[in-house]
Amino acid sequence: MKNCSTLLLLVTSIALAGCQTTPTAPSKDISQHENIKTMQSDIDSDGDGYSDDIDMCPGTPMNIVTDERGCPFNGMGIGLKMEYRAFFAKGSSELSPEYQLELDKVAAKLQEYYTATMRIEGHATTDEISATDTALQPNSLARNRALIVKNYLIMQHQIDPNRLSAFGFGAEQPIASSDTEEGKSMNRRVYGVATADFDTEEEMSMHRRVTSITMEPED
Repeated sequence: MKNCSTLLLLVTSIALAGCQTTPTAPSKDISQHENIKTMQSDIDSDGDGYSDDIDMCPGTPMNIVTDERGCPFNGMGIGLKMEYRAFFAKGSSELSPEYQLELDKVAAKLQEYYTATMRIEGHATTDEISATDTALQPNSLARNRALIVKNYLIMQHQIDPNRLSAFGFGAEQPIASSDTEEGKSMNRRVYGVATADFDTEEEMSMHRRVTSITMEPED
């Protein structure tokens, strides 16, 4: 009987020990998971400056002007937001007549909104860079394409150079695959955006004038 009591007491002690738990440190996996969630909230899939967690239009194509929601700008609002695109022949920075006509329209808006500024970006393809760039002049063709647009606005329409900024990005920002000739032709480009923002209609009217561009008579 004594042996049975001793055995029962031993079994009970083992059972109680098994029910006790020892506090453990927070799992590293949980900490890492939280870091991953934090990093994901900062992801900007379409590169428009708005992280995916607040972007109302997370699939906006590149080089599209967006509003405060991260959606393509629809032309409504106070001020000016106007895009310009020009495409070039391989190895060339010559602005063809069709793109000069489009640039005339941009110039008209820059004259109307005389405090507006314009950012001009030049781009090229990899095969062009290898043939034209040097260590001392990286992205020279891309920059020349941006400068030809800037100089056209200055020389033909007397736009203040201080309102225009030109950049050359080489082949760093393609908008199409360079595996095909069609893709390469789209990447040989200039992209520009002219902007003028005002808080009120009254402020806009104070910084706006209506002008007409003098066009050269055709022969």
